[in-house]
Amino acid sequence: MSLSQQHFQELFAAVQILENPGIAAKITHLIGSPIEKGLEFLPENWNEKIGGITRAALMKALDTAVYTLKDAPASRSSNWWHKIGVASTGAAGGFFGIGALALELPVSTTIMLRSIADIARSEGESLQDPDTKLACLEVFALGGKSKSDDAVESSYFAVRTALARSITEAAQLITAKTVTEETAPQLLKFIVKIASRFSIQVTEKMAAQAVPAIGAAGGAIVNTLFIDHFQSMAKGHFVVRRLEKLYGIDTVQSAYEDILKRNR
Repeated sequence: MSLSQQHFQELFAAVQILENPGIAAKITHLIGSPIEKGLEFLPENWNEKIGGITRAALMKALDTAVYTLKDAPASRSSNWWHKIGVASTGAAGGFFGIGALALELPVSTTIMLRSIADIARSEGESLQDPDTKLACLEVFALGGKSKSDDAVESSYFAVRTALARSITEAAQLITAKTVTEETAPQLLKFIVKIASRFSIQVTEKMAAQAVPAIGAAGGAIVNTLFIDHFQSMAKGHFVVRRLEKLYGIDTVQSAYEDILKRNR
């Protein structure tokens, strides 16, 4: 089955989003200095700390953000309200410095996941479906391509394939109530996989905020760019999922790959 002209255009736009450069390139363009320069200002053991903080932030976000949104008729998502919320946490983080990440990231991640869920709902997804909830988390693994991401698979479908088994196992554990590390080891395993990619983007965000003179205003700007990036990824992701339900995964993936070949 071939995609209609309208759906092909929607998929084309989604490919442009999902295969574009990652957050590092966008931040570099914004602040005028490479991320590598900001990395010099981070403590030596900061990468290890960010890994633990991102895992905890994702667990907390899953436990609260998606469950506060209820199913409703598909409508436009409230992207700007979520941007304002994340900008506020970024301002606080910029003011108190990188040491505030453990407090700031869980809050901003929760707001971002709520925004992602809102976008999923606007594309016709049911937020009561465990698969949808995990697909929302999956967006954090879709950071796009960046120099620091060379060792990790960057293709959209490659990432989804790598996470597929973990999603299937974790989906069986999600209920309408909260989940915990103790009662959901398979979900924790899924979170760890997501965090391994999300932490790359978080490191790049913190590197930008660590540049001297960024401060509260710079932290707000970087966080706004951060959520804008994942809102875009969410839009592309859930457009692809919507089309898969209409045409089947194989048809959509084939069309997706054809678009990639034409762009190269």
